[in-house]
Amino acid sequence: MSFLLCFLAVMLFMLIGEWVSAASKAYIPSVFVTAVLFIVGYWTFIPKDVVTQASYNTEFVQICIALLLVHLGTLMNLRQLIQQWKAVAIALLGVCGTILLTLTIGSFIFDWHTVISAVPPLTGGLVAALLMTDGLRTAGITALVALPVSMFIMHSLIGYPITSMMLKKESQRLINKFRTESIKLDPNRPKMMMNRADSAAVKRIFGLPDDYQTSSFILVRVAIVAALSLFAAQLMHGVINSFVICLIFGVIAHQLGFLEGNALNQAGVFNWLIYGLLAYVFSQLNLTTPSTLAHIIIQIVVLIILGILGMYLASLILAKPFGMSRPMAFACSLTALFGFPADYILTTEVCKNNSSTSDEEEYLLENILPKMLVGGFATVSIASVIIASVFLKLL
Repeated sequence: MSFLLCFLAVMLFMLIGEWVSAASKAYIPSVFVTAVLFIVGYWTFIPKDVVTQASYNTEFVQICIALLLVHLGTLMNLRQLIQQWKAVAIALLGVCGTILLTLTIGSFIFDWHTVISAVPPLTGGLVAALLMTDGLRTAGITALVALPVSMFIMHSLIGYPITSMMLKKESQRLINKFRTESIKLDPNRPKMMMNRADSAAVKRIFGLPDDYQTSSFILVRVAIVAALSLFAAQLMHGVINSFVICLIFGVIAHQLGFLEGNALNQAGVFNWLIYGLLAYVFSQLNLTTPSTLAHIIIQIVVLIILGILGMYLASLILAKPFGMSRPMAFACSLTALFGFPADYILTTEVCKNNSSTSDEEEYLLENILPKMLVGGFATVSIASVIIASVFLKLL
């Protein structure tokens, strides 16, 4: 019974977030609302292991990540993926802007160890936060041990609504362009969103009868591509992040005809996997308490403001040379604050709530989602870990 109640609590938090987002037309992102509910819940009545009890354990989440990234690869083609080098450059240079402002202005306000321990999680995800926490313990700087994880929790909460605001501005610009220029989408292109009618009409592969084109057949092929991706990552000894390889292999498998477009939606499991991964991300919010946060809240808020200001200034300068609007460039930089899957959720929510037709939604997704995904991989999955490794030596 307790396992079912934990699952109910997790899904209820997700539901409330989605309803608030829909009611506010994505001005209040679902991930922000759900994250706040989890924090309040952890500080009051829900158990710290609610997500694990709801069946979303570490092993399940590792499967989720690999399968979902292969799936996202089936939404793109190689040309689209290669074109996103500008988004990668802006995201990484935005991180440089964060480092520059926090190390200069931040060091005038706070001591060196405070700034050094806060910057890596500010420019990335949980891995960077845990690396810095272990480094602080090893160095005997116990007074700051809670800072990296607290920074990881707080910067996401602040980043969600700002990113949603930037994405709304970009979507409004694109919708105006779509309508005024009477843009027509190629009906034969792979779709990033798919309804039941599209799924039923999709061309079946391998020439098998419909009775054999089952959900498990799709999942087996997605799992094969995911397993090959992780094997390739091991052979390369982490030179290229395994998440990036999953995405690339998904693109290639789709281009070769081994996987259908929008594979996991056709298998009927996409939402289940994305909810599981999102729940696991929110489970990290149980790592801090009101008392620990109260002692370091000023440092966290000031450094987050400096970090986001650095991202904004970098994107402001780089937007025009890289052929992007300022809101889109800033949104790419902001992916450093959360990464996947939050970048996917924020983008799809905004695109859905700011379009009137399926073609408009598809146009928005095609022009925004690839940029957000690769920006998040470049910052959270790759750059933040490198930054943390370098900053550990500066403690």
